[in-house]
Amino acid sequence: MRVCVIGLGKIGLPLAVQFASKGCTVIGYDINPKVVELVSRGVSPHQDEEALPERLAEVVNAGRLTATTDGIQAVARSEVAVIIVPVDIDEASLPNFSALDAASSLVATSISEKTLVIIEPTVPVTTTRQRVGGVLEAAGKRLGADYLLAYSPERVYSGRIFSDLARYPKVVGGVDEESTRAAVDFYSKVLDAPITGVRDAETSEFTKLAEAIYRDVNIALANDFAMRAAQWGIDVTEAIVAANSQPFSHIHQPGVGVGGHCIPVYPYFLTQNGERDTLISIARRINDGMAGYTKHLLLREYGDLTDKKVLILGLAYRPNVKEAAHSSTLLLADELKGAGANVLVHDPLFTPEEIESLGLRAASLEPPPDVDVILIQSYHAAYRNLDFGRFSGCNVIVDGRNVLAREEIEAKGIKYLGIGR
Repeated sequence: MRVCVIGLGKIGLPLAVQFASKGCTVIGYDINPKVVELVSRGVSPHQDEEALPERLAEVVNAGRLTATTDGIQAVARSEVAVIIVPVDIDEASLPNFSALDAASSLVATSISEKTLVIIEPTVPVTTTRQRVGGVLEAAGKRLGADYLLAYSPERVYSGRIFSDLARYPKVVGGVDEESTRAAVDFYSKVLDAPITGVRDAETSEFTKLAEAIYRDVNIALANDFAMRAAQWGIDVTEAIVAANSQPFSHIHQPGVGVGGHCIPVYPYFLTQNGERDTLISIARRINDGMAGYTKHLLLREYGDLTDKKVLILGLAYRPNVKEAAHSSTLLLADELKGAGANVLVHDPLFTPEEIESLGLRAASLEPPPDVDVILIQSYHAAYRNLDFGRFSGCNVIVDGRNVLAREEIEAKGIKYLGIGR
């Protein structure tokens, strides 16, 4: 099969490599010429993705994967077009379809007879049929004659994409039965995981939203538990472990916030018209509100944060992955600066210039800066052997992910503050 993958980002490129490793002739299209140049040489732009550098070099050297900035030719030469471009939210928390619309228009002008078009980014329900299908129909393309159209959400985790592609069932739903059959057949050939065909594209779209929003609501519940446990002097982490020993309890862990491309974004794809009183909407407010809760922990400790120096460890939204999308650090920094604190940010995965491009002040740990507070936001492996006693002036550590041993911190004469501990 000849396959075009539209979007060579952190998920699109591993997908292209996966398809090529199964014998497909793959053309990767991206608007970024630097990405295309690297991929064409068999060099991964995403070095932190497990096995990607080696597997990319293998399929490029074998001639099974090429890359281009000419999307029209890439799609025209392909039997299958897989769109995997970002769909985020704007400042009003409304879906930003700009990349998907551009990709859909590209496909509409380029497809040949009965091209199978598959959408993989997470989208609001009806997007595949109405938005993407609408672009194709407006271009004079006919379903069943010029194209087939299906939705199959990516269900992978950065850093272990190939492992997830091999074990998580691939959910597939088309806009009609023929599209579903064609997409199921395609993924059966290029993946080792089970393929789960569902009734239609809308069911597949809803499935992805449900599994992502479940996590957001569960984390919000854990955060609610944490704030209540703190009122009684209970260690919520101990209580959660005990509760989860009952097989029907699956409580997640609390923390200073939820970041990433997924969980802070997808709830807004399911809520409508600014809903504020649904469980989904309340969960979002609780999780975003943990930055304010963290600020109040410090206000209770100091009374006033004016000119207090706070070092946030970790810009990345989760440990050991270089990605700052919707990072909790951004909300934490805003809350603390609003209270008068001087905020510094360190992350071993980012350069100082990359940190400062987000409006933050970058810090070096060599030598350790003189600060009043250290706040753990993302507990990278590089921080596990950090000697907090070397930070002169530090008298409070906020363990924003509940990963440190209180006894070890307090043995250094530093006040320990956890989330619900």
